Amino acid sequence: MKFVDEFRDAHLIRQAAGEIRRLADPARHYRLMEVCGGHTHAIYRFALKDVLPDNIELVHGPGCPVCVLPMGRVDDGLSIASDPKVILATFGDMMRVPGRNGTPLEHKARGADIRMVYSPLDALKLAEKNPDREVVFFAIGFETTAPSTALTLMRARALGIRNFSVFCNHVTIIPAIRAILDSPDMRIEAFIGPGHVSTVIGCRPYEFICRDYKRPLVTSGFEPLDVLQSIVMILRQLEAGTAFVENQYARVVPWEGNLPALRAMAEVFELRPYFEWRGLGFISQSALKLRDSYAAWDAESRFHIPGIRVTDPKAAQCGEVLKGVLKPHQCKLFGRECTPEKPVGALMVSSEGACAAYYNYALRTTAAAAV
Repeated sequence: MKFVDEFRDAHLIRQAAGEIRRLADPARHYRLMEVCGGHTHAIYRFALKDVLPDNIELVHGPGCPVCVLPMGRVDDGLSIASDPKVILATFGDMMRVPGRNGTPLEHKARGADIRMVYSPLDALKLAEKNPDREVVFFAIGFETTAPSTALTLMRARALGIRNFSVFCNHVTIIPAIRAILDSPDMRIEAFIGPGHVSTVIGCRPYEFICRDYKRPLVTSGFEPLDVLQSIVMILRQLEAGTAFVENQYARVVPWEGNLPALRAMAEVFELRPYFEWRGLGFISQSALKLRDSYAAWDAESRFHIPGIRVTDPKAAQCGEVLKGVLKPHQCKLFGRECTPEKPVGALMVSSEGACAAYYNYALRTTAAAAV
């Protein structure tokens, strides 16, 4: 299969791993952050840590949209669903994210009309089929999914569908990376840049990381050879004392981004003054809201939103894991009170969450090694 098999070629993977061992200075400790949850899963799924020298440490970043959504916003969405006239539609990942009084799936079991959809366009079709109901799409995601929400809203307006609205929780990746770089406990030397988001925004928005913070960033794909090649490129920069943006995922990521997608986002969305991120607190201009020209389709204008902040369980340490301060297994709840079957924190819920990846792959590897 083109663009997959060649990036899983065992011979090429061994070559890349050998190049990493050759480049890595044994007297130095390298701390690299993979921004995207998809990279975290690739690293654990393909046991890439096993081919890396011990002095290369990979830490997970804030690249999973479900994981960074605060519990209060989940409750806000569920409050909309409590209206019997409303059908709340959202992605499958969101169905198991706990709010203060349960998950969307549990609220559905109690009688709320909450439906899983595969795209915002599916939610719009629900509105067309149910003209006597209000259909609200609970939108989450980074720039990867925001364009599809924007295009759906443009279609809703063009068709004059008025019983459809969006509860917008789209966030943007650049302010989150900047917040990590400005954090007092920042100890990241370089970044494996997010592949999915970069297909939309391109590579140019990352240039400030290299210019202002002197950290290299390599945008990476998700196959094992992609990740290892990205680490090779980063090590070459670190050993040369340079810092610039490189694009390992050039077969998918255009340097200037996806211009039609960016235009659709600009047509529909504008930046919020601030937005709360789970584990990272309030970050200015880090999320999207609907422009006034789309207010008729904005659920925050059409429904009462409580907007109550909810504190995460004290023992859960999602924030420290999101910032790379702790590894998932170092959280007090990991693998005991918090498991994929009964998650306490969002990092265990999402298929892209670091804790779920660590539980499903790293823990299994450890158990197998112990046999």
